[in-house]
Amino acid sequence: MSPTRLFRTVALAEAVTWAGLLTGMFLKYVTETTELGVRVFGMLHGVVFIAYCLTTVVVAVDRRWSAARTAVGLLSAIPPFATVWFDRHVESRGALGSSWRLLGEEPARTSERPVAWLLRNPLRGALAAVVAVAALTGVALLVGPPAG
Repeated sequence: MSPTRLFRTVALAEAVTWAGLLTGMFLKYVTETTELGVRVFGMLHGVVFIAYCLTTVVVAVDRRWSAARTAVGLLSAIPPFATVWFDRHVESRGALGSSWRLLGEEPARTSERPVAWLLRNPLRGALAAVVAVAALTGVALLVGPPAG
């Protein structure tokens, strides 16, 4: 899977889960009919939010994004649907690419070594990604929801 396809898929999933969470919040707080949407989409959105942030870091390291571009990418996960805008923005500037740079190049920076390992060992890399998302989700659950 190319950086463009991976990034677009996770950015879109983040936006879709935002839509589900907003719908759930409408049902809970405006119509006062059910909390189910918030429970389901709150957790789902949290997991996809973490996956988006990790994907952003992996793509940023591989494509050698600036710290500012990486920060904007990470921050775009906070407002609803901004990940879709950011995806289009970076693609229009040629910042995604059709192939992974670190599959053909040796890592030149310390931050590139783990990303190169993830990309060169796809099954282990996918497992590491799942474990990282699960661990970070666990930490987020321990800390509690953003509103308290």
